Amino acid sequence: MICIQIFSQADGKVSGFSVTGHSGTADRGKDIVCAGVSSLAQTALLGIAEYLHREVDYDVASGKLIVRLKGVPDDLTEAIMQTMLLGLREIQKISPKAIHISEQRR
Repeated sequence: MICIQIFSQADGKVSGFSVTGHSGTADRGKDIVCAGVSSLAQTALLGIAEYLHREVDYDVASGKLIVRLKGVPDDLTEAIMQTMLLGLREIQKISPKAIHISEQRR
């Protein structure tokens, strides 16, 4: 199962996320659920770091991506994070046994 944890500020803005695990819906290299989740999460990281030039701490390895904004979330970072979440929730609708999304507020 892929476990996705969303880190939110008291105001509800997303300050980071953690994606761990594998969906197990297909063999490695053929798992479209893992590929979709990975693509959305990695694109969010790239958009925030490379396009918006925001500072982030991140850790990436096989089956793991953890991203935390160094600064305060703003409207542009929020737009990227919420767009990522829209995509992740759609994948979760298709494969509810393969993905679990939770939110942690600070």
